[in-house]
Amino acid sequence: MNTQSILNADLHCHSFVSDGTLSPEALASRAKANGVDLWALTDHDEIGGVARARVAALEVGMAFLTGVEISVSFAGHTVHIVGLGFDETNNALEQGLAKTRGGRDQRAREMAEQLAKVGIHGTFEGALKYVSNPELISRTHFARHLVESGVCKDTHEVFRKYLTNGKPGFVEHRWASLQNAVQWITQASGMAVIAHPARYKLSANEEYALFTEFKAHGGQAIEVMTGSHSAQECIQYAEVAREFGLAASRGSDFHSPDESRTDFGALPYLPGTLTPVWELLQARIQ
Repeated sequence: MNTQSILNADLHCHSFVSDGTLSPEALASRAKANGVDLWALTDHDEIGGVARARVAALEVGMAFLTGVEISVSFAGHTVHIVGLGFDETNNALEQGLAKTRGGRDQRAREMAEQLAKVGIHGTFEGALKYVSNPELISRTHFARHLVESGVCKDTHEVFRKYLTNGKPGFVEHRWASLQNAVQWITQASGMAVIAHPARYKLSANEEYALFTEFKAHGGQAIEVMTGSHSAQECIQYAEVAREFGLAASRGSDFHSPDESRTDFGALPYLPGTLTPVWELLQARIQ
């Protein structure tokens, strides 16, 4: 067994800077209490919480990597690319993320208009109550409002009935390109990781193209152990990591104590036959 693979690392989670419900400090404390050894905050298209997260992690004695999760349009799907271990002062990265955040307000208003057409009114204003950064209003904020207002019993029901492709409230948004996202991360001395690959519902050809293009642009890793993967999917993407020569990452995708399927520290360890991302990022760990 590769002893590096049994590190309790959680390299994917969200604070209230994007669509989580807890502060960076509360997340750091929760991760540490749950036995996490190495942690990264990966807010959507935003690194505004990274400095707070670093201070909080170091104060509780937990190793830290910078992180972000970038929204990408690929083959008509939205795909997420996690960046780890980058220099958050890099100007090209900051500008790229700002451009990616643009347009969320208009998209949110269109989502609200669609929901109004099926009799659900006031959702834009309702979603805003959950948003600390209006630039990052998202489907998750709409989902929390729909639960609070009694339209659905939980956020999982929301995404079964609304806000997803083919359902009321879904509005496509043109995110960053795969090439741009990977290059913003790598040019800032970080590592690009394909987040929760089982979630995208790509065809076999589309998925092969994703991994091939991702690696060609400089991507180096995929999430194998993540909160939304089944045991079988973890096995499947461990094999994909081997096939494409990619390192493996691990992260709960924690958003909220009330919503997340997996808490900090609860994921299985990575298979010892894979190269963990933190083995390649040793120089970037703080």
